[in-house]
Amino acid sequence: MNTEVSQSPSGSTSRVANLLLKIGALLLTSGSNSRRISVNMLRIANAWGYNLELFSSFTGIMITLTDKENPLDTVTRFQRVPMHGVNFAIVSSISILSWDVHNEQMEIEEVEAKVEKIREIPHYPRWVLFLGIGLACASLCLLMNGDYKNAGIAFIASVAGLYCRQLLTKRRFNVLISVLAASFVTSIIAGLDVLMHIGKTPESTLATSVLYLVPGVPLLNAIMDLVEGHIPTAIARGIYGACIVLSIAIGMILSMLIIGFNNY
Repeated sequence: MNTEVSQSPSGSTSRVANLLLKIGALLLTSGSNSRRISVNMLRIANAWGYNLELFSSFTGIMITLTDKENPLDTVTRFQRVPMHGVNFAIVSSISILSWDVHNEQMEIEEVEAKVEKIREIPHYPRWVLFLGIGLACASLCLLMNGDYKNAGIAFIASVAGLYCRQLLTKRRFNVLISVLAASFVTSIIAGLDVLMHIGKTPESTLATSVLYLVPGVPLLNAIMDLVEGHIPTAIARGIYGACIVLSIAIGMILSMLIIGFNNY
């Protein structure tokens, strides 16, 4: 990485620190791993002539920013990050912006405006999520030797579960409760296939319809953080992912008890 010191932007150290915190929080809440967060923030800080000390955890980011030309000009900031999600469009946009700052020596006003636009990047429309997740679970059901009847029920079960999860999330329920409820709803609908023997292999419907709930991004980021030495964050992400998996299992067990499965 090129670490040549350029002229500081037209803004105070405190203003730059607040902007970097906003960028780091956006990356953290959008599904970025710790290394990508530090690399992007350091790239911008170096381009503007600052030294940056950074610590990112699962729930917040702390930075100490120092002007290279005036070491007494130092600012320390901390920001909590309560919610996590996945929006790789935001992650990639911030990475591109950091390179633009590095290569084009952008002023802080321009970067602030672009960060605000990046914050407004929306997720996919709900109907796209419903269709994509439903088709994904149905396809997995077919790959596990289910027939089209099994796949159709897997589609309906996963879409209903996703709707339940989004509804509870919108009403600010705990994430684990939302996942448990979604798993329960999905498993109840998929379990009807097993109970009524609608398709050729109804067990594949129950096994694949809840896979959309598996926390792939937190678990993958936990492994990447662990390999790269971000141990506290890796442990937190791993425990968070494990708790989600446990919630999925509890939801499935409750649905099986209600339907009456005892040998699945």
